Amino acid sequence: MRIVFMGTPGFAVASLDNLIKNNYNVVAVVTAPDKPAGRGQQIQQSDVKKYALEHNLKVLQPEKLKDENFISELKNLNADLQFVVAFRMLPEVVWDMPKMGTYNLHASLLPKYRGAAPINWAIINGEKESGVTTFKLKHEIDTGNILFQEKVEIGPGTTAGELHDKLMQIGAALIVKTAAVIQKSIENNEALTFLPQQENLVCHAPKIFKEDCLINWGKPAVEINNLIRGLSPYPTAWARLHNGVGEELLVKIFNSRYELDAPFNPNGSLITDNKNFLKVYCEDGLIEITEIQLQGKKKMFVHEFLRGFTVKDGAKFI
Repeated sequence: MRIVFMGTPGFAVASLDNLIKNNYNVVAVVTAPDKPAGRGQQIQQSDVKKYALEHNLKVLQPEKLKDENFISELKNLNADLQFVVAFRMLPEVVWDMPKMGTYNLHASLLPKYRGAAPINWAIINGEKESGVTTFKLKHEIDTGNILFQEKVEIGPGTTAGELHDKLMQIGAALIVKTAAVIQKSIENNEALTFLPQQENLVCHAPKIFKEDCLINWGKPAVEINNLIRGLSPYPTAWARLHNGVGEELLVKIFNSRYELDAPFNPNGSLITDNKNFLKVYCEDGLIEITEIQLQGKKKMFVHEFLRGFTVKDGAKFI
């Protein structure tokens, strides 16, 4: 069975690696073009490309997925099957090419959290479980019939980064399980069994922008805490800190805890011993910040932050 694998970030590498370790015939990898990144704007290769080169896999990096040269090269690979993990939206001419179709690994329990940021939104919305889904691509994005799903629990302190890493490993196993059942269906000339997505359960996980990450201290403590952990470590929740002497500072908040039923104080006002803790009043309680980063500085635990930053009278988040 000839497989073409499409993906770009580290999340996809785990699935590709698991296919290779289980001796599947990956005839090529399709990934994003090299691009400048970082402070020095050095040209960077995608994580998937780096892995592919280390394992002597053929690499295709089309700027446009409808490019005639790319389409011709893809056809010449004569793939039976394509896998897509954390890649771009494919045109029909690409996803409909293999005789066994194209399958996507999506980091949610579809039809919940269709879209670009399912891991983040599941935590932001306070979900208690998430998972991964393999499904067969069709026209509308993230709508295809489901082959397999695997559930995982989201704990009360789970961050987006922790859930990402868990789903990455579970997804890698699910890709191999998917490949195995497709291989068996070819060998035995059997039809696969799919589960249609239930449209009444659909919710979306759109791309996250900077304005989505701004903390509103007028919201309930649970919602704010969910936002912080749902954006940690990336793209990260942020807030504006008025330092009490007329300056406004931008801070990123990576981790927090919450307390309910605190005495009423204006939203955004602070309580701290200037040594070990920093808490912020919100609608119905307190958010205790445990990891923070002042603009232009490194990320710190709050006790480290307070060694170099004194919270003055009148300081508050706005």
